[in-house]
Formats: sequence, structure tokens, C-alpha cells
Amino acid sequence: MEPTDVVLLIVAGVAAGIVNGFAGGGSLITFPALIATGLSPVSANVTNSLSVVPGYAASAYGTRKDLAELMGDRRGAVWRLIPTAVAGGVVGCALLLLAPARAFDYIVPFLVLGAAAILAFQNRLRAVVGHPQDLSPRRRTLAMHGIVAGMTIYGGYFGAAMGVMAVAGLGLVIADTMARISALKNVISTTVGLTTVVVFSIFGPVDWLAVAVVAPATIVGGYSGARMARRLRSDVLRWIIVCFAVAVGVVLLVRAF
Repeated sequence: MEPTDVVLLIVAGVAAGIVNGFAGGGSLITFPALIATGLSPVSANVTNSLSVVPGYAASAYGTRKDLAELMGDRRGAVWRLIPTAVAGGVVGCALLLLAPARAFDYIVPFLVLGAAAILAFQNRLRAVVGHPQDLSPRRRTLAMHGIVAGMTIYGGYFGAAMGVMAVAGLGLVIADTMARISALKNVISTTVGLTTVVVFSIFGPVDWLAVAVVAPATIVGGYSGARMARRLRSDVLRWIIVCFAVAVGVVLLVRAF
């Protein structure tokens, strides 16, 4: 690896960590950077999945107070989402390693843009589907597990803007601030990331040198991004995430077509 490659990956890692701390989508920064160092697309995708995990963990640590406030008397329901996240991550990893990529590449941009639309018009959608407080505990639990399963399958496969999907979906069934919902997103993202570490370490073509360069950089960015997100009003944070999600969706759409 050339010195210029090292600098590129460090800068990309810090930037991706900050983006993931806010919304998710940092993989769109680190993935092209890994490609630029000469890795094949599959190797870059697998290496990227492992590299961003420390950044997710740093974001989760940075928002631990918000998570504690969100959990409250829902502590059991929140932790029961972890097995669902693990299972979804495993399925996503299997799709990446075994299934043809092109079909999924065409679907992903519309998923991201759809998540941005859900988040942008969240209040209007609540008027249609019902406010979270109107849901029965059983319906809320089933909806949360369904949302987590969908986002983690996608996250195990590629992961860019996984956080946007989580915040958009969970915001429809959880009546709380964006910062607290984002804190839950960080925990789920970390869970998916750790799952990919196990699967790809065994079965994937990982470039461990690149991981060693990018991973520490994502820690710095992830913690910084999460701390900045905590200081923003819910409406401001929502629209930052929406704008970034639209940009991510457009980039993926152009790449696919």
C-alpha cells in the first residue's frame, strides 16, 4: 500500500465515521476509497464492512445517554431486537457472498430514496398509519422486528444508508426524539457490523491491512458525529438525514443505471 493510499483511507475513514454518527451512509465514502487503492469490488465491500464497525461502536458509545433515556421501561423490548439484527445481518452477508449482485443493486437506490421520503413526511404518514402511541404493544413489537429485519439484511449486504432506513422506519413506531431513535440505530448498526466481522472473517476476501488503516479513523469520526448529532434539534437532525439520504440514493441510482 502506497503512502498516498494510507492518507486517502484515513481521511475517508474519519469522514465516513462522522456521516455514520449522524445518519448512516459512510460506506459511500470508504467503499470508493478502497476501490481506488486497487481492491476488487467484492473485496472492497467486504473489507469496508469490517472497517466501519469500530465507528459504529464509537457512535453507539457517544449516544449511550440517549439510548438509556429511550429504553426506560422498554429495556427488554429493545434488547430483544438484537437477535433479529444478528439474523438479518447473517442473511445479508450470505446474499453478498452467494447471490448475483446486479438485481439488488437496482433495488437499493429506491429503498434509500423511499426511506428519505418516509422520514421527510413522517408526521403525515403517522396520520395515515396511526401515531405510535395508538399502536398496541404487540403491533409495535412486530413492526419494530420487521423494520430491524429488513434494514439488517440490507446492512449485511451493503450497508450504505442503513441508518437512514432504521431512523425512518423506527420513527413511525417509536414516539421519541430523533436523537434517541438515532441512538437505537447506532446499537443495531453495531450489532450488524459485528455480525459481518464474524462471517466475513471466515468466508470473505478481507484486506486486513486496509482494515487496520480505516478502522481507527472511523472511531474518531463516529464518536465526533454522534456527539454533534446529540446537540441538534430533532427537526434539524431529521432534515440533515433526509438531505444526505437523497444524495446517497441519487449516487446509487446513477451507479446502478
